[in-house]
This record gives sequence, structure tokens and C-alpha cells, in this order.
Amino acid sequence: MVNRRTVDVDEGITLGQFLKFAGVAGTGGHAKALVEEEGVVVNGDAETRRGRKLRHGDVVRVGNDELTVARRSGGGRAGSSY
Repeated sequence: MVNRRTVDVDEGITLGQFLKFAGVAGTGGHAKALVEEEGVVVNGDAETRRGRKLRHGDVVRVGNDELTVARRSGGGRAGSSY
């Protein structure tokens, strides 16, 4: 069973930051391990760079979690201070 959800962030957030912000990774080290060892897929392609910049509409899959990067409403800077 795939758990799908949308995560509202600013465009340009890195994959590592996104994994932490979405609650998939607890720390930067955990995000690094997920990307390097567990396998993270972005838009259907395996991704090994936790510094990859994400854009609105990108779909990130980690295990059974499928997360869609969505535009944050309200003009705040969510995801910018990690």
C-alpha cells in the first residue's frame, strides 16, 4: 500500500531538506542514509544526490511513501531553514 500525500514547501528545496521537512527523515544524517542506502526515487528515477533541488510537482518516493512537492500558499519560507 502506497501512502500518498502532498507537502507544501518553497520551490528549490533540496531533497535532503524535503525529506526532513516531510517527516520521512529525522536528521540530515538519516536523510543521507535514505538517499544513499534505502533508495529514493524522484519522478520515477533513482536519485543519489540529497542536494538535488526539487520543484513544485516533483514526486518523491521513499519506501511506501509517495510525496508530491506542492507550492506553499501564503508566501512564507517553509523549508528554507534547516
